[in-house]
Amino acid sequence: MDVIALLPRLHLLRFPVGQAYLWRDAGELTLVDAGPPGSGRAIADAVAALGHDRAAVRRVVLTHFHEDHAGGAAELAALTGAEVLAHTADAAVLRRDVPSPEPVLEEWERPLHAAALRRMPVRDVEPPPAITELADGDVFSFGAGARVVHVPGHTDGSIALHLPHHGVLFTGDTVAASPVDGSVMPGVFNLDRTLTVAALHRLAALDTDVACFGHGDPVTERASAALREAADSHRRTP
Repeated sequence: MDVIALLPRLHLLRFPVGQAYLWRDAGELTLVDAGPPGSGRAIADAVAALGHDRAAVRRVVLTHFHEDHAGGAAELAALTGAEVLAHTADAAVLRRDVPSPEPVLEEWERPLHAAALRRMPVRDVEPPPAITELADGDVFSFGAGARVVHVPGHTDGSIALHLPHHGVLFTGDTVAASPVDGSVMPGVFNLDRTLTVAALHRLAALDTDVACFGHGDPVTERASAALREAADSHRRTP
């Protein structure tokens, strides 16, 4: 796992598949996503290496249920005592109350999806012991008021987190950066691509300086412009 400083308060945690983000407020830490299965201890060790007590991780906010983002949540919660939070629709999948819906893949996505699965750890993962459910418009105390934005499409319960005071947006897999040229694009492997494009338009309307994606390099300057350009090139379906 690579740890990359993006801002004085913000670090990127990059895994072989996917990435998470660590946000620091005075006296506490928030993790946005938790990496693939088996990542919990590596994240806890990274927190310690950055000079923080593991118990400073107060919450793990999951942008969606996919294993490359939620697989480390239960282990990390056990190591740190952190609260795990997710949108109501995806919390049911994380608890295994309902089965995981499979993405509706376009033909060009099939080899990419197969390659991603080959890079994922194969292991049974216990669900988090407790999940606090979120809804659109919920506001956290961290980040001077982080707001939950429900953006269904990638999954039914996908969320973004917007920190308007800091101009930071965590998009989850609703938005990605191309591994080829870094261009901003709708996320792949969606349940409903039309809804994902609509969600991109919603996020592009926010005032954002830094956009942090579930896959691909973040945009660290004038992110609103990059998001709007991507939205303009992917028109909503009427």
